[in-house]
Amino acid sequence: MKSTLTTLKTRFNQALVAAFGAELEGTDPMLVPASNPKFADYQSNVAMSLSKRLGQNPRAIADQIVAHLEVADLCEPPTVAGPGFINLFVQPSYLAAQLRAMQTSDRLGLPQAKHPQKIIVDFSSPNIAKEMHVGHLRSTIIGDSIARVLEFQGHDVLRLNHVGDWGTQFGMLITYLREAYPEALTTANALALGDLTTFYKQAKARFDEDEDFRERSRLEVVALQSGNEDTLKAWSLLCEQSRIAFQEIYDLLDIRITERGESFYNPLLPSVVTDLEAAGLLVEDNGAKVVFLEGFTNKEGNPLPLIVQKSDGGYNYATTDLAAVRYRIQQDHCDRIIYVTDAGQANHFAQVWQVARRAGWVPDHVELVHVPFGVVQGEDGKKFKTRSGDTVRLRDLLDEAIARARADLEARLKEEGRTESEEFIQQVSRVVGLAAVKYADLSQNRTSNYIFSYDKMLALQGNTAPYMLYAYVRVQGISRKGGIDFEHLGADSPLVLEDETELTLAKSLLQFDEILAAVEADLFPNRLCQYLFELSQKFNQFYDRCPVLQAEEPLRTSRLVLADLTARTLKLGLSLLGIPVLERM
Repeated sequence: MKSTLTTLKTRFNQALVAAFGAELEGTDPMLVPASNPKFADYQSNVAMSLSKRLGQNPRAIADQIVAHLEVADLCEPPTVAGPGFINLFVQPSYLAAQLRAMQTSDRLGLPQAKHPQKIIVDFSSPNIAKEMHVGHLRSTIIGDSIARVLEFQGHDVLRLNHVGDWGTQFGMLITYLREAYPEALTTANALALGDLTTFYKQAKARFDEDEDFRERSRLEVVALQSGNEDTLKAWSLLCEQSRIAFQEIYDLLDIRITERGESFYNPLLPSVVTDLEAAGLLVEDNGAKVVFLEGFTNKEGNPLPLIVQKSDGGYNYATTDLAAVRYRIQQDHCDRIIYVTDAGQANHFAQVWQVARRAGWVPDHVELVHVPFGVVQGEDGKKFKTRSGDTVRLRDLLDEAIARARADLEARLKEEGRTESEEFIQQVSRVVGLAAVKYADLSQNRTSNYIFSYDKMLALQGNTAPYMLYAYVRVQGISRKGGIDFEHLGADSPLVLEDETELTLAKSLLQFDEILAAVEADLFPNRLCQYLFELSQKFNQFYDRCPVLQAEEPLRTSRLVLADLTARTLKLGLSLLGIPVLERM
C-alpha cells in the first residue's frame, strides 16, 4: 500500500511536467503534512521555489500546477492560498478505503524497502571486566530501536556488540589477579562481576603508580597477544564472567546482539598496516607508523597524525576500527554501517573513515554513519551519579525503575479497591518500569543531553510510556466489555468518518509509514515516539467524544475498526522501540 504522501508526490510531479515541461521531471514538490490541520492535510510551497527559475509569479505557478493536478480520487479540490501555497484536504472516502486496506494487512499495509540493504548496527559495546553503567543505556536502547526499525523495513541487519575485550587493561587485570585472587584466573565464576570491577579499579591504581607493576602488565599483554596458554585461559574466563552479567541485562531489556569484540579483529591488524603501506599512506613519525589526516590539525596548525602502529609495535583503537571497517565491507558486504556511540567519538570516527576511504576500502555505495547521543543527567543538570558520586550501575537503575513502577501500581490498586495476583503485579511492574526507562530515553532528540527522572517517566499523563500503554489497554477494555473479537470485525461494513475526531485519528493512522521511512533515513527514534504520543492523544480525544459500544450501526463497527487499528499501530510502534504492550494495567 503506497502512502498518501508518496501518491501525492507522484501526482505533483506529473502536474509539474504537464504544466512546465519535461525539464521539471523529478522536481521535489516540497509537499509536507500541514502544520495546522484546519487549513489543510498537506501543503506544498513548490511554487515559491520555482518562481525565479520560471520567471513567474508564485501564485500564477501554483494556479498552473493545480490546473494539471489530478487528485480527484484522493482529495477535495486543491486550493491556492497566500503567495502560492497549495493546500490539499484528503477525502473521507479515500481515508476509509486506505484504512480498510490497513485493517486486512498483517503489516498494517506498511511497505517494505524496494532495495533491501545489508546493514550493520554497532551498539552497546561495554568493556569486559567492568559492569554496565548508565553510560551504556543510550547506546544499547537507541541501537536496538534503530535495528528493529530497519529490520521491519525489510533490511538484513547484523547487530554487533564491539566489546572492549583486548589490550592493556587485560594485562593489568590479570597481573593484579595473579597476586590478589589467583582462583579467578583458573576457575569459572570465581568472582562476581561487581568484585571483578573492584579489582579492576585497584589494578588501574597500581598501574598508574607502580613502574614495576606497569612493566609486568605490559609483558602480560605480550603473552596474551602471542597466545600464551595460561594467559589466554585467564583472559577467556574473565570474558565469560562478564558475558554472563551482560546477558542478564540484555535479557531484561529484550536486546538481541552478536558479540564481535576487539579480539575478533586482532589477527587482522598487521594486514591493516601492510595495506596502508601499500597504498602509500603510512609515514613514520617518532618511531610510530601514522597517517597524516586532511582537515585535522594540532595546536601548532600542523596536520594531525592518526597512529596506526605505536613505536613499540603495538596497536590501538584506531587500528582495530580500521580493521573493522575493512572487514565489514569486504567480508560482511555491508551497504550501510551505523555506529551508535556518544557524541565525543565523532572526531575519532571521522578520522578513521577518512583513512579507510583514502585506502580505497569504502566503495561509493557504502554509507558510514555515526549516530551520536548526549549524556544522561541527574535532576541537578549534572552527569547522572549515585549520591556517593559513583557512576550508576545499569542493573541498579533498571531494578529501581521496576520497584517504583510496582509501588505506583500497588498504590493505584489500593485506591481503586482492586485485588490482583502477585504474577500480575510483577508482570505489569516489570513491563511499565522498563518501558518507562526506554521511552524516556528514546523520546528525546538523541543528540541532546536529557534529565533522568523516575517520577516523570512513570507518569500516566504526558509523553511517557505508561500513557501509551494505557491507550492500548483502553482498546482491550472495549474488547472485553463488548465481547468483541477484533480479528473478525466485519470486513464488508462501511467505515464512516464524520466526526472531526474520527477524521483526525484516521489521518494520523495513515501517517505511520511516513514516520517509519523518516526514522529509516535519519535514525532519530524520537520521531516515532512523538508520532505514537500524538496518536494516543488523538485516540483519547476520539474515545472521549465518540461513543463506541453504545453507537448504532454502522457507526459502532466503524469506530471499533478505528480503535483496533489504533491499538495495532501502538503495539507495532512500541515494539519497534523495544517495548511490549499489556492487556491490562
